Amino acid sequence: MGIQSVNLKRFVPEQGPAAWTGKAMSSNPSLWLKSLTADQIKELEAAALHFANSGKDVGELSASDFPLPTMQAQLQQLQHSLLHEHGFQVFRGLPVSEYSQQEIATIFCGVGAHLGKARSQNAQGHILGHVKDIGADAEDHNTRIYQTAQRQSFHTDSADVVGLLCINDAKEGGESLLVSAGTLYNTLLERHPDLLPYLFEPIATDRRGEVPPGEKPYMTIPVFNHHEGFLTVFYQRQYIESAQRFEEAPRLTAKHIEALDRLDELANDPELHLSMRLEPGDMQFVYNHSQLHDRMGFIDHEAIDKRRHMLRLWLSMENDRPLPECFKQRYGSIVPGDRGGIVVSGTQLNVPLEVS
Repeated sequence: MGIQSVNLKRFVPEQGPAAWTGKAMSSNPSLWLKSLTADQIKELEAAALHFANSGKDVGELSASDFPLPTMQAQLQQLQHSLLHEHGFQVFRGLPVSEYSQQEIATIFCGVGAHLGKARSQNAQGHILGHVKDIGADAEDHNTRIYQTAQRQSFHTDSADVVGLLCINDAKEGGESLLVSAGTLYNTLLERHPDLLPYLFEPIATDRRGEVPPGEKPYMTIPVFNHHEGFLTVFYQRQYIESAQRFEEAPRLTAKHIEALDRLDELANDPELHLSMRLEPGDMQFVYNHSQLHDRMGFIDHEAIDKRRHMLRLWLSMENDRPLPECFKQRYGSIVPGDRGGIVVSGTQLNVPLEVS
């Protein structure tokens, strides 16, 4: 009672456009869904051809290698929306069925390069990830859930911005879900204020076998973090639970579990979260510090070339918010523009064009 009453004095509701509800966003898709024009598509294709003629590897691609003169204003607006508004946006209409895998990867990495620096997504140094069911065992503590067809649950990734490009959609299911961390925080403050302080305490999260040199196999980062005027979220419930396998990890108390349960319950409320079905050619960008994202389980097509397939980017933006010191456990550096990703001993950055 004492510690909670003291902590509650510093908890005030989050204000501004980042504290949105799914109900409001689903009724106003023009806020976040932007259709590419024919001229913009031509400019993206021309930039991809320009880069192909340079002879460089996609892993070396920078914004200067991928000129987008007329799209600059729209990309600056995207960055502003991610950092200062509702925190996500979708570009629709890229004709991916007309492109080779190389062209798709180049365009996606090129757009990403105008937002930030690409970061490694796994121990293999992949800066272009493939979100696809490869038959991995979801019960294995070292499995990344995106390699399965199971629902992921609401979580954050290890980067400032998460980008997805849809190549193929599933036969059934696989919807993308987003929920505002500010809205979750506000709702907990209103309905369960006694539980909120437990989400500001360090909580162990499993690294799932991807351990940087000198680090523990788990991190201890609070779910919610107040730092220099920003509320920043860090969450993956499945990895929090699997971290309890380490005897030295801080134990979850009954109150921690109750707080996490209420958080999950609210995230799954259709009044609070937004559900969208990404179509082939959609590019979705999500600001990881103010949003949780999820993916529903799915049933895939039988034909291999039709199966659900997303490309993923993790990006670090130069003009981003400051992060608390504890994020060094996950991000390595917390310097804007040079933070995030997964780096272990021997990691070398590369761009795999096929699922490995």
